[in-house]
Amino acid sequence: MRLAIPDESNLTEAQQVLRDAVVGSRKGLGPEIWGRGPFGVWQNAPNVGKAALDLGGAVRFGTEIPDMAREVAICTVGAHYRAKFEFAAHRAIGIAAGLDSAALDRLAMGADPGWSDDLGLVYSYAQALLNEHRIDQELHEELVVCFGEQGAVELVTTIGYYCLISLTLNAFEVPLSADMADPWPQDD
Repeated sequence: MRLAIPDESNLTEAQQVLRDAVVGSRKGLGPEIWGRGPFGVWQNAPNVGKAALDLGGAVRFGTEIPDMAREVAICTVGAHYRAKFEFAAHRAIGIAAGLDSAALDRLAMGADPGWSDDLGLVYSYAQALLNEHRIDQELHEELVVCFGEQGAVELVTTIGYYCLISLTLNAFEVPLSADMADPWPQDD
């Protein structure tokens, strides 16, 4: 990683607040989670880190988007940016939510994952935003019919948030955790 994770015994007040918020909101991942992934980067700028953590909590735990649809969006962003940590972490979360591992493997390889119905719609929408930076009216209307106006806003926010995460992980070369499989070992 390009940044050192601050020593836990020597955190500033703002870093301690961020550390406690990470550990408190990401239960089940162990207390060391505060120094992994984007959280370790944000410890070096807790003023923006805390705001990003709060948005991430809202996106992950406070939307009406079904879990599998959310994970399709997140994994599509991670694959687009080849953000190893993000894709590996959310591949596992997506499988736990019910996504097919083979579809996620195809996504990682740059192939069509083969999703249909709602999941195919989320994939198409995310791909259009990431590659064309725009959504045509027909695709937008289809998403609103499927997820409602609130769901459309939540989905776009999810895609944008995970762009931030992916760029952060790539810029600071955040390594995979020991328990993660590298989706793109050839990139090293």
